[in-house]
Amino acid sequence: MSNLLNIKINENSRVPKYKQIVDSIVQDISNGNLKVGEKVPSINELSEQCYLSRDTVEKAYKQLKAQKIIISVKGKGYYAAKTDLISKVNVFFLINKPSTYKMMIYNHFVNALGINGHVNLSIYHCEESLFIKAIEKNLGAYDYYVIMPHFKDEHLNHVSFTSKVIDTLEKIPKDKLVILDNVKPHIKGNYGSIYQDFSKDIYNALGEGIEKLQKYDQLILVYPSKSVFPYPRRILKGFRQFCVENGFDFEILDEIYEDMELQSRDVYITIRETDLVNLVRQIRKKQLVMGKDIGVISYNETPLKELLGITVISTDFKAMGETAAYMVLKNKKEKVKNVFKYIERNSV
Repeated sequence: MSNLLNIKINENSRVPKYKQIVDSIVQDISNGNLKVGEKVPSINELSEQCYLSRDTVEKAYKQLKAQKIIISVKGKGYYAAKTDLISKVNVFFLINKPSTYKMMIYNHFVNALGINGHVNLSIYHCEESLFIKAIEKNLGAYDYYVIMPHFKDEHLNHVSFTSKVIDTLEKIPKDKLVILDNVKPHIKGNYGSIYQDFSKDIYNALGEGIEKLQKYDQLILVYPSKSVFPYPRRILKGFRQFCVENGFDFEILDEIYEDMELQSRDVYITIRETDLVNLVRQIRKKQLVMGKDIGVISYNETPLKELLGITVISTDFKAMGETAAYMVLKNKKEKVKNVFKYIERNSV
C-alpha cells in the first residue's frame, strides 16, 4: 500500500473537497513529503483515508493529471511527476496572431508575473475553429486563461466574438478568465478584462492632435479591409466621427499603392507596418518633407517609430500586459479600459 499523504480536509470550508485534495498533494510535493517518482495512494486508498467519496478523489486526480502534477502508469497506479509548476500560477495565454504588438503584451505579462508563474503561449490565427480546439483541449489544466479574442469571417472582416466562441468561453470558470483587448458584457459571471475602445480611442487621440491636423486639407485613413488578420471596424467608425464633427475632408484607402498621387497638405493615418514603410519611401522619393508637406500618423507605438520621429496613436502594451498579470496574481475581477495615447512627433 502507498504511503498515506498529509491530506487536510476542512469540512467547514467553502472550497470544494476535490480542490482541497489537489492543494494538499501540491503542498506535499512542494515540502518534500511526497518526492518526485514516489507512488501516490490509489483513488480507493485515498477515499478510505479521508472518508470521501470515490468521485471526489477521482475529480482531484483528474485535475492533477491535467496539470501534469501526477501521472498514471497502467497496471501500477499513480506517481508524483517531475514538474517545475508546483508552486507557480499556471497560465494559458491565447492570442490571435504573432504580431509585434501582441508579443509585447505577452512579454510584459510574463515579466510582470516573474518567478510566480508559468505561462503557455498559444496562437489561433483569428480562426474560430482553432480557438475552440485550443480552449477545449486545455480546459481544467490551468489556473488562469488569458485570452485575446479577434476573429475573421468568410469575407475576411473582423469579428470580435461569435456565438460558438461565447459558448466556449462560458465553459471556463469566470474566476479563472481574463479577456484582453475586447470586452463582451454578455458573457455570464464576474471575470477580469483589460480592453480597448477602438472607436473612442482613435476619436479621442486625433482630438488631442487637432491643432496640428488643422493645417492639413484632408485626412486619409489607410485601413486594410481585406487582411489575413483583420482589424476592428470600430476604428473606421471613430475616424469618420472625428472627421465629420470637426469638418475635415477625409478618405479611406485599402492600402498605400505604388506610385501614390501624393499631394501636399494631406495627412495619412496608417495601421499596417508595410503601408507605413511604403508611404515613407514614396514621400522621400518625391523629396517631400514629413510634418511639412505630408503628415504621417501610425497606429501602434514601436521603438523604431520613436527613432524615426513618427507620430503615433497607440494603446499602452506595457500597461495591458502588466495589468493582466496584476489581476492574475491578486485574483482581481475588474473591467479596465487600457490607456490609449497620442504621441506627437515631427511627422505632423
